[in-house]
Amino acid sequence: MILYAGNILSKFGYTPTFIETLTPKLSESYDLISVSDKKNQVLRMLDMIKAVYKNRKSIKLVLIDSYSVRAFWYTYILAKLCKKFQIPYIPILRGGGYPYRLKSTPEKCKFVFENSYINISPSVFLKEHFENSGYKVTYIPNFIPIENYKYKNRISTGPKILWVRSFHEIYNPLLAIEILKDLRLKYSEAKLCMIGPDKDGSLVKVEEASVENKLNGSLILTGKLSKKEWTDISEDYDIFINTTNFDNHPVSVIEAMALGLPVISTNVGGIPFLIKDREDGVLVPANDKEKFVSEIENLISDNKFASEISANARKKAEEFDWDQVKYKWFEVIDSLVKN
Repeated sequence: MILYAGNILSKFGYTPTFIETLTPKLSESYDLISVSDKKNQVLRMLDMIKAVYKNRKSIKLVLIDSYSVRAFWYTYILAKLCKKFQIPYIPILRGGGYPYRLKSTPEKCKFVFENSYINISPSVFLKEHFENSGYKVTYIPNFIPIENYKYKNRISTGPKILWVRSFHEIYNPLLAIEILKDLRLKYSEAKLCMIGPDKDGSLVKVEEASVENKLNGSLILTGKLSKKEWTDISEDYDIFINTTNFDNHPVSVIEAMALGLPVISTNVGGIPFLIKDREDGVLVPANDKEKFVSEIENLISDNKFASEISANARKKAEEFDWDQVKYKWFEVIDSLVKN
């Protein structure tokens, strides 16, 4: 049996996390249970501990979605428990803030990542940081089922902008509002659609900024949508912006690339390892409104460039299809559970 521990919170309106995507895929090939869907953080931790203890004699492997901020302590406690019961565990490195975590709590990190069976990173960015700190890491990228993403080559683009992320200050949604505000000075028809749930009150700030800048006719806020709902909506938009200040290997960006949307993203964290600037996307400095606007205008005015970015982005996204990525997971897991 495999136990997979992570945050299963989509039923509360949160964006589905990696555990909710990977669990059904791995369950096709392995006996697997996953925890936890408790909304309260303490109860969620207790649920994970209970699952390990209750199944300690039958578990051959524990997978842990390992985040870098508060949820890091889930990983630390579960690592302690797994070591006590001599159960192999694998942290799956999800946090773009791990370069800071490795420096802020080095002894705790040493315990977790030296005692693990292996450490898995979905981004080359984190893999390099961990290896520079002396830890062994295997790269297995995030994945998408590519057949679910209808490709549309953007042979011509307009000021129709899409943003898909949770509303949280680290993703800098207010920057998108500033970008729209400037675009409207040149393009009265400019539109911005922002899709995602609120996580920290940032959605309210976006709504207030929209009213303050009289953007109500140009801004569409949908709240959380299903994958199919937002990918259907994407056909009406021409450019995808990723305004984040911290990032690792965002699935939303891979999805946008699969859909043929030219992506303009901040060049933070793992993004430069995902996007090759001016080949399959465009990279700009963090929090640089003027550069975002300039690159949007460039895509609108240069149809050939936009079309090439769109085609190359789709080609890059095809590398992350589950039918290719799954064998990397099988190689790691089979050595433990099929002995």
